[in-house]
Amino acid sequence: MVYNFNHGIGWASSGVEYAQSYRAVMLRNIGIPAKFVFTDMIVAENIEHMTKNIGFLDSEIIWLYTFFTDQKIAPVSYTLSDLKKTLPVDEYTYDRRGKTGRLVFAGSNNYYAVYFVDEQSERVHRVEIVSGGYLIRKDYFTYGRVFSEYYAPLDNRAHMYLRRFFNEDGTVAYEEINDDGKVMYQFPNKILCSKEELVGYMVSRLQLTKEDVVLIDRTTGTGQAILQNVVDARIGIVIHADHFSEGGTDDDNILWNNYYEYSFAMHSHVDFYVTATDEQNRLLKEQFLKYKGASPTVYTIPVGSLDELKYPLINRKPYSILTASRLASEKHIDWVIEAVVKAHETVPQLTLDIYGKGGEEKKLQELIRKLGAENYIILRGQQNLKEVYQDYELYLSGSMSEGFGLTLMEAIGGGLPIIGFDVRYGNPTFIDEGENGYLIQTDEHMTRKQKIEALTDRLIRLFTEANMDRFHEYSYEKAKRFLTKEVEPKWKNIMG
Repeated sequence: MVYNFNHGIGWASSGVEYAQSYRAVMLRNIGIPAKFVFTDMIVAENIEHMTKNIGFLDSEIIWLYTFFTDQKIAPVSYTLSDLKKTLPVDEYTYDRRGKTGRLVFAGSNNYYAVYFVDEQSERVHRVEIVSGGYLIRKDYFTYGRVFSEYYAPLDNRAHMYLRRFFNEDGTVAYEEINDDGKVMYQFPNKILCSKEELVGYMVSRLQLTKEDVVLIDRTTGTGQAILQNVVDARIGIVIHADHFSEGGTDDDNILWNNYYEYSFAMHSHVDFYVTATDEQNRLLKEQFLKYKGASPTVYTIPVGSLDELKYPLINRKPYSILTASRLASEKHIDWVIEAVVKAHETVPQLTLDIYGKGGEEKKLQELIRKLGAENYIILRGQQNLKEVYQDYELYLSGSMSEGFGLTLMEAIGGGLPIIGFDVRYGNPTFIDEGENGYLIQTDEHMTRKQKIEALTDRLIRLFTEANMDRFHEYSYEKAKRFLTKEVEPKWKNIMG
């Protein structure tokens, strides 16, 4: 069995989660059983809805907090009708607006706030119980009650002091006692004094053997607990981002990325590392030898793959551009927008579609409005893009750091040229200067204005001078090395 460890997952998942979903498919295809372990406490949504959304099977998921129960990973099927059967009294009023409902009882401010999965069905994800105006409990459901949180008023706010996790029959499996963020876990025969201990206990209960492989995608806060309890299983660390800070590195010392620092320090206990690109593999080996005097095993395996190359059914939309990512500040979508607006003055046919969700969405929408670009720059939200890339003419990236760039891989799989900055490691992997796009040279002295001007210049050059058919064909050729049939043997080689 391959156990893949990560922290959390969301609707706007990061590249780490999408990389894991690609891996899940590849391991399935080559017949290697795998589990994907998530260790974050997730309360806003049922974890199954989010894991299924990006392609995981329910049977592949382990959630730390239900691992110690007999609850299965499952979609929400508990209904309002089920809830009503548990109500303490028969007299109440009920009202619903969209995804929330309210059951109101006699007395002063006594009610259940009901949170549904969606606006149409009566499937209940969460219920908040309020007595006398005070929140006293929250119940969370899938096909039954999974866990409850207990609250008491403290400093004029609701203070969660206890989580109780249940088995299918309603018996208590264990409890989390919470003292202002300091947690303790109480089992029938054991008390654990931190989340790290809980993670370690879970790993020990897996009863790993030398036949198992543990892949850690995120080590922060959990790496030590995992490594201390894997027994004879092989350990692999998957690197998803730049692994060091160039500004904090000199000939004598290296400043590792804090996400990987612990796993690098423990290199003698790690069987192998996995990078997504050959360039990062080469650099990591050089740095280990120079700063650690060590020569660990490092494999290069793309974090994703292409089942096939995607060709347009009719024709690409002329002068069309897309970019796709989390809408986060580090992706610099604002630079992309401003560059397209400036290039639009010279090439007025240009259009830009922005795919993704994230915290910058409102800010970006306001920027588009401010620049008067609503007619040709559109936020398209979160969508499955596998059948979308090939309808466009160009992929534009403003990111200054991509460990790989799944959207870059998918873009060339749709035959798109790419414009982006010449930064480690993704862009140089997918862009050959002047062949299927442009790599913009940059350094620490380059200003924001200069970066936007450089993006603008390359946009105009591509749409007025480049041989687009040749660029498209070059991207297709480059994409062939990322076909699933080329990537799967690499995983098979590691697993043995």
